[in-house]
Amino acid sequence: MAAMNDRLTAFGNQLIDSHIRLRELLAELRDGTYTGIDLATHCLTFCSVLNAHHSAEDDEGFPVLARHFPELRPVLTELMHDHRQVAEVLDRLKAIPTMDVVTAERELDTLAALLETHLVYEEKKLVAALNELRPTDEEAKAVARAVTLARGRETRRSTD
Repeated sequence: MAAMNDRLTAFGNQLIDSHIRLRELLAELRDGTYTGIDLATHCLTFCSVLNAHHSAEDDEGFPVLARHFPELRPVLTELMHDHRQVAEVLDRLKAIPTMDVVTAERELDTLAALLETHLVYEEKKLVAALNELRPTDEEAKAVARAVTLARGRETRRSTD
């Protein structure tokens, strides 16, 4: 258990790293700098990664934080509401292959604005608690899943 708890001070930092990567992926989506795949595939991949991240937070990470930091419950409720709003935009973006350029750009701008506000608020409210958290081993695994993005070809930084 000591080994797992030794690395817990990094959970808040891992959340920030995941958010940085989400911002990069969204920027690539918005400015067309992604490579190797078409817009629809890139968009669906991004949507999938973001949905998985938010689901892990809602289902696994936030309950642990609520148990250890009950004063954060209103914040966690707000963040879960944000996740639902973001999910609505992501659902609309599934139709990006059939959208005209203006509609697609508007939806991406909406997503970017919602997501940036959400990420900044989440970092401001949760990073310190995540770094102070001393969970059980099972709780630590749940939090690790919540603060780490799914690792796959599309979510790793290019080394080219």
